[in-house]
Amino acid sequence: MAATPVSGAPTYTDLVDLVLASPLIADATIRSTTRIKGTEAATVAQGQQRLYIETDVTALIKGEAGLPPRIGYLLDVTPDSRGRFAKLKKARTLVFARRVPGSADQVQLSAPDAQLPWSSDLDARVREIARQAVAKDVPPAIVGVGNAFHVPGSLPGEGETQIFLLAQGGRPVSLSILRRPGEETRYSVALSEIVDEAAGPPAPNTLLWYRLACGLPRALPAASTARLEPADAAVAQEDYGFVLDALGPCGRSRG
Repeated sequence: MAATPVSGAPTYTDLVDLVLASPLIADATIRSTTRIKGTEAATVAQGQQRLYIETDVTALIKGEAGLPPRIGYLLDVTPDSRGRFAKLKKARTLVFARRVPGSADQVQLSAPDAQLPWSSDLDARVREIARQAVAKDVPPAIVGVGNAFHVPGSLPGEGETQIFLLAQGGRPVSLSILRRPGEETRYSVALSEIVDEAAGPPAPNTLLWYRLACGLPRALPAASTARLEPADAAVAQEDYGFVLDALGPCGRSRG
């Protein structure tokens, strides 16, 4: 698979996407580039060039069974506004990839922008995300929304909504939204059968935030409130919207 680097600094979400999609992540320095022509470059977009990259691996950030000291892969590159191609030789990069079966020293980039210019800050961010992604308590991917319930309080405007989420592996995940007169509406996320209102919302730019901000549908499915009275269903929809607004946009800038 050839790829085209995307300009601009990656967001937190972009990096999580890359880390989760890449069995291999390497800190590497490009040793050589060779332009590919003819039939092997037939699918290259107009104006681009296809290169075969050889790179020396400095460190393996993620990946089982290690990597050879030198690996190769294909990369489609795009010229800048002046029509010039960047000189990649000796450039230090972070490579996000997967193995090519039967070729120990060949990899396939996992996304169009899966080669990023190395920096100490980017390296640290990627390593931290990779570490969290394999932790035992890593938040599961959200695959849907289950039933929602709303219990009105004794005072006007008071009540609690609980929304059960469908997560990968069947793990329990739920949202609790609490409204009390004279107080700000607040919500919490539970990753177990026990709902802890004191847990609060996820911090921005964390894996739990990523799972929710990027995994929740933009509206509460009608099936989730089908068993509720119309007034309670309306409040549950409003509370779900409150959670989405509080989470903010997913922040994905990659294609």
